[in-house]
Amino acid sequence: MSEEKDLAQEQGECQEAQSESINFDALNGENTKILELEAQVNELTDKYYRANADFENLRKRVEKEKADIASYANEKFARDLLPVIDAMLMGANFKADDEFSAKLKEGIDLTLNEFKKCFEKHGISEIDTSGEFDPNVHNAVMRVDSDAHQSGQIVQVMQRGYTINGRVLRPAMVSIAN
Repeated sequence: MSEEKDLAQEQGECQEAQSESINFDALNGENTKILELEAQVNELTDKYYRANADFENLRKRVEKEKADIASYANEKFARDLLPVIDAMLMGANFKADDEFSAKLKEGIDLTLNEFKKCFEKHGISEIDTSGEFDPNVHNAVMRVDSDAHQSGQIVQVMQRGYTINGRVLRPAMVSIAN
């Protein structure tokens, strides 16, 4: 009888071991499924963050483009006004011989000052031509020999140049020393 008890006990232990292994297998399957779901969640989270970052970059780019458009909206109109300014500058350089021509010159100077104020208000400024030649803002139309200037310095300005909010509207036409 003791053998039967031992045999029954062994069978009971085997059944417990089998039920434990079944439970272990079930747990392994659930753990695998959990790991797969966690990987999927991580992948989707990564995609979400990337899409959100792309959207933010796009929003910033559109904001910058809008600011640029607003900043340079008057560029074509300002470029069309430059020949008018050039003509007025030539008119302001004449010598006033009588009272009428003095009044006319005074009127041209006042008009030029108003143009300059309006240009400043809209971010248009004259390019500096007192110094070294800069190919980014100057257009050299000729080279001249000059004892009074060093090589590469601007000798004469043929046409004034202008920028609008830092962008070249028209380069200054200059002659430079050899």
